[in-house]
Amino acid sequence: MNPSLLMVLVALLFLLAIIDLIVGVSNDAVNFLNSAIGSKVTKVRTILILASIGILTGALLSGQMMEVARKGIFNPNLFTFQNLLYIFLAVMLTDIFLLDVFNTLGLPTSTTVSIVFELLGAAVITAYLKINFEGNSSELLDFINSEKALKIIQGILYSVGIAFAAGAIVQYVVRVIFSYNYLENSAVGIALYTGLAFSFLSYLLVVKGLKKSNFLSIDQMIYVKQNALQIIAFTATVLSVIIYILHKALKVNILKITVLFGVFTLAMAFASNDLVNFIGVPVAGFQSYQIWMNSGDSAENLLMNDLAGNVPTPFLILFGAGVVMIITLWLSKKAKKVTLTEIKLSSQNVKNERFKSNIFSNTIVRLFTIVFTAFNKLLPEKTKIWINNRFKIPAWLDKPEAPAYDLLRASVNLSVASMVIAYATNNKLPLSTTYVTFMVAMGTSLADRAWKKDTAGARVAGVINVISGWFLTALVAFFVAGLFVLTLYYLSIGGLFLILTLVSFSVYKTFRISKKQNFGD
Repeated sequence: MNPSLLMVLVALLFLLAIIDLIVGVSNDAVNFLNSAIGSKVTKVRTILILASIGILTGALLSGQMMEVARKGIFNPNLFTFQNLLYIFLAVMLTDIFLLDVFNTLGLPTSTTVSIVFELLGAAVITAYLKINFEGNSSELLDFINSEKALKIIQGILYSVGIAFAAGAIVQYVVRVIFSYNYLENSAVGIALYTGLAFSFLSYLLVVKGLKKSNFLSIDQMIYVKQNALQIIAFTATVLSVIIYILHKALKVNILKITVLFGVFTLAMAFASNDLVNFIGVPVAGFQSYQIWMNSGDSAENLLMNDLAGNVPTPFLILFGAGVVMIITLWLSKKAKKVTLTEIKLSSQNVKNERFKSNIFSNTIVRLFTIVFTAFNKLLPEKTKIWINNRFKIPAWLDKPEAPAYDLLRASVNLSVASMVIAYATNNKLPLSTTYVTFMVAMGTSLADRAWKKDTAGARVAGVINVISGWFLTALVAFFVAGLFVLTLYYLSIGGLFLILTLVSFSVYKTFRISKKQNFGD
């Protein structure tokens, strides 16, 4: 293959990376924006500024995460440079197509799952072609890191259930303790709660945001992980004292600060860990090109053994990616639509539901109602009256212009999501930040009685639609990436033009659809 053409293809990868960043951030912004925007903690401009600072910080700390695209899913030493270039092109084009469709539908999905299954699908098809048509003597599993893919699937299943249950339980307990008049309740109680929330968010900042940076040594990170509970307890105690003073003496609404700190923390964690989903493949393509240029061998014969090593990511690439993500965050209409989906599904006061109930969702609601009624009969009448009063929605929250939910639930959303993510990271369990933040928000809304009798069926139907989309993401990503790499393998540059045309047409059509839609509906 012509060296000039190879350079053009690598440049195309970076152009696709910019597009992928735009559609990716449009999808993932919901992870750190929904609680702040849903609770109307402050002006949207202020929220976006904090999120932007978190994104840029996280992007600059994400360099060592790029290894996932190089060697996390497949073994590069068994593929040639041309093989990997086709795989990377197929993956980027699939990712843009897939995420753009989900964004247009307003459904949050996992960029982690999409990139993993795209890499897996493209690599499996390429390995199959090498074995059956090129006479390669290796077995198919030799090419693939199948253990990693299995862990991702397990992570999806576990994180969905755990996040939902944790959000529901914590929200129920917190609401019973503080009710909606949390600022008028015990100063000690609110200080202890917010101190603990701050601790979980701070711990997430360390284990998720800084684990791959140079700010902490390996020994320090090991110490932090081995003494997680002690560190959280100590931090919570110190912060609770400080918060008590601020709350009692200076009348500071510490829940606002908690929510805003959560926006920064989750935005930083998102960028530092998920940036690889958008630019990891182009960076790997560029590094492959550099290895090939220094080898003197042909692109069709050079096996990419050197790609398995530790290859640093240039600072300018990380900085540029951070800037693109920030611009997208401020300008993307699709990001607002995806965020709105989650807010509407968890709101206390939405009158017009986006999703329609169905037989399946109504059956689930009836089963929950039966279980809840049976449990409720076990409680004394005075206890039931007292608990119901704790969940009585104040008049200010029941107005059309009111926030979707109050600051207490917003702080629970952020702190529980950070707790689940930090725990999984500490125990090397793979999960999706999108899945966790969405399911925590659904759990807290259920526990907070936001799903009323007349809306529960529609809310459950909406959650089912989103979850179904998550599993569909993995299947579509695998097969479309496989189809694209197959097209490139047989049709080469002609196949690339064909795929580019199809993806460009899809993006154009979804742009037209999105332009006609009002995300505030």
